[in-house]
Order: sequence, then structure tokens, then C-alpha cells
Amino acid sequence: MARRWWTLPLLLVSALAPSFSLAGLAFENTAIVRTIELGGSLVHVSTTYAVKALEPGQTTYQIALSKAERAKTSWLEAKVKGQTTPLELNEDESSTEHLLSVSLPKALAVNGTLNLVLETVQTHATHPFPEQATQKEPQLLKYETNLFTISPYTTLVQRTKIKSITPNVISYTTPHDVDSFVRDGSVTKSGGTITYGPYHDIQTDTDFVAKYQQSVSVHYSFDYPVLEAETLHRTAEISHWGSNLNIEDKIHLHNAGPTLKGHFSRLEYQSQIYHRRQAPHILSDFTLHLPPGVTNAYFYDQNGNVSTSHLRAAPSVAKGSKATQYSVLELRPRYPVLGGWNYSYTIGFDTPLQDSVGYDVKNGIYVVGVPVMTNIPGTVVNNAEVKIILPEGATNIKSVSPFPELSNSMSTHISYLDTAGRPAVTFTYRDLTYKHAGIIYVSYQVPLSAHLKKAVSVGAAFFSLFAFAFMARRVDLNLHKK
Repeated sequence: MARRWWTLPLLLVSALAPSFSLAGLAFENTAIVRTIELGGSLVHVSTTYAVKALEPGQTTYQIALSKAERAKTSWLEAKVKGQTTPLELNEDESSTEHLLSVSLPKALAVNGTLNLVLETVQTHATHPFPEQATQKEPQLLKYETNLFTISPYTTLVQRTKIKSITPNVISYTTPHDVDSFVRDGSVTKSGGTITYGPYHDIQTDTDFVAKYQQSVSVHYSFDYPVLEAETLHRTAEISHWGSNLNIEDKIHLHNAGPTLKGHFSRLEYQSQIYHRRQAPHILSDFTLHLPPGVTNAYFYDQNGNVSTSHLRAAPSVAKGSKATQYSVLELRPRYPVLGGWNYSYTIGFDTPLQDSVGYDVKNGIYVVGVPVMTNIPGTVVNNAEVKIILPEGATNIKSVSPFPELSNSMSTHISYLDTAGRPAVTFTYRDLTYKHAGIIYVSYQVPLSAHLKKAVSVGAAFFSLFAFAFMARRVDLNLHKK
């Protein structure tokens, strides 16, 4: 007998229903409030769950994300509302929906309540609409998301707020078939904020999701460039002899805003600058925050040194200090970067080694902290590689990343005046945001013989050269003596 077309959906529903129904007995969501702050390459989402325990001794709460939402989420963190310590998260990708198991700080009794906050940062969640624009036209983006926040537990009331930086919202979706869940109004707009809901009595069963879940979109104006770093290659080289940490970044920057319609006009661009009406999708300059104590900063691209930069260096601070000083590096690319254009450049700088390295005298262990990246405001780094080059002869190397990496590997880096080469540890990452501006810690040991190896090698090389010159002067290559 032929299998009917509706058999497969029923099998999927029956497979998912037990896991959701079992979880749904433990808690009830008295309220869910989701706030979406629209941006360019990055979109920040904060979801607050007002949780009520229905069974005693509950220590784990489950949060559900759709597969599409999890795919564009590059960073997530759960906390108790009002606290700063993140809670432990375990992810389960085996079900139809992506489940996050949150370990509660203490077991909840029956009718015990708690407010949980899930913070996420989405990347590549917006797209230019229209896809092309002239130098004078505004930059319009579109963002799409699901109307309802799915959960394994019954939700008494929920709402979604989508906020734009400016009140210039072109259009937004009006939901359909939601009259049975709405008492006051399905969607309202106030300034740059679009509010969906409140919606009441949201069920957990998959029939509800299949029948009422729908996509909503907001079309809005964004007055800043939409930037993506296609690749970032960071090299951090540690020198004990020079007491220096050198950091160099090779970046391939892409403007993901609407592509330029027609030809670029330098006259029109200069006129916009003069009247201070520059198109929002044009990148003309940006600012980086570098560590204090920066020296020997440089900035060049494929054509050579770029002199349109300015560094305001802050004085060095002691390692571990809570001071919030930083050096400011103002960069102006060689040419304005319009939508769809690319710009490849290299920046580098030196910092005192004592600001980044600690030493355990008892065990003879050095610990160095290297930032994963220097954040470019509002930019996502699609692919990043961080290579930390240790002193020659370093042994017993251990490393810790501030967040999970795609891969890490050990290699040998050979530079000038090296003999056997320097050990290097390399980390690779994907979709980094300002939330990923953490520090990689690497511990290692350098024996005294390794410290002296370079000096001995250089001394031996010069001694060999002088010995050769001394012997060469005493060699007579003439065939006949005069």
C-alpha cells in the first residue's frame, strides 16, 4: 500500500511531541518578552523568560530555538535577570528544534519563580533592500524573524519588540490568523519600535506551531555602513630579548550594504563631505581601540603605507590593572569603501611585554594573554585565524581559548636569527562579534639554555666569520712567487 503524503509529517510530530510534553510538565512561562535591536551586520536579541515551576526540585530549564535562528546566532549567554554570572548551557541538536538546557542556580520548589534572560547576537541576519543604491540614496535593510517565541512549556503571555535605531521604519508585517490570541491589538508602532502582541495562551504542541507560526519582517533605514571582515589573520609574536609583544592584523574588509548603482562620482562624494550629508553606506573612516602603551603603530594596504591615520597612545598600565585606558587609532582608508566594495589592509603595533605576560617563579612558567581581535565597531568577522608565536626553545606549551574554536594546531615558525625555529599555536574561529573580544592565554616554559641559544648562535656566527677572514688573509693563491 502506498504511503500517504501526510504520514511523514505525523511521524515527525509524534517523534518530537514526547520530548516537549515531558518537559512541559515541569515549568510554565508566565511571560516571555523578546527584544530585538536592529543593526547592520549584527543584531542583538534579548529574551526574558518569567519561569514558574510546576514540580518540586527543578534544576534544569530548557530553551528552544529554531534551526534557522540557531544557524545565524554566533553568540549566546543565559543569566538570571539582574545578575552578571552566566549560567551553564548544554546544547542538544538532535531534535527538530535546537534545545538549550540551562542549569539553574538553585532548585525551584512548586510555584517557585525565576526570571531568566537569554542574550544572543545574530550575524548575517539582515540584507539590503533594495540591493542597489546610488551615492545619494538612503540605505534600507530588511530583517525577518518568527512571530512566536517557541518553548517546550506553555506560555501565558508573550510579546516581541523590534527596535530600530532611527524612527524611519519603511514597513512591517501585520500577522494573520492570530485573533484568538490577541485582546488589544496584533501589532503596534511607536517611533522606531514595532511591538507584536501581547499574545495569550501559547501552547507547546507542534500542531500549534505548524498552524500559527509565521514569519514577520521589518524594512528600516540604517545610517551606518554594513561591514564584514571576510578574513582576519592576527599574528602575535613574543620576544623576551626585546621585552616586546608585536601584534599584526591582515584584514580583508567588505562593505555588505547595497551595491553602488551607476558609477562613482568623486565630485559628488566631496560635495557630500563638505555639506556633511555623506551617504550612510559609504565607509570613509573608522576608529579602533588598542591596548595602552602602544608604540610603533603602522597602517598600510596593497599600495603601500597609508599616511591618513592618527594614533593617540595611552600610557602603559600594570598587568591586571582595572584601569579602562586604551589607545585610539583613527584610520582613513585610501579610498571610500562603498557598498559591495572591498578593502584589504594591514595594521600592527608593539606593546611592552610586561603588560601581557606573567611569570610563576616557583614553577618557571610564563603566561601570556593575547586578545583574539581588535573590534571594528559593528563588524562581524567571518573567518579569523590567530597565530601566537612563542620564543624559541619554549616547551610545555598549554593554551586556553575564551570560547570554543573551530580548530587549534601547533607549528614551527622560522624567523631571522633562529636555529630550530619558534613554536607557534594557531586558533581558527568563525563569525566573531564584539562579544568575542576575549583573551587567549598561553603558558610555556623557557629554559636558561634557550635564552642563551640566540646569543651563542650569533656569537658563533660572528666568530666563524672573523676566523674565516683571518685564515683567508694567510692563504696564498698565486701560482708563482715574485
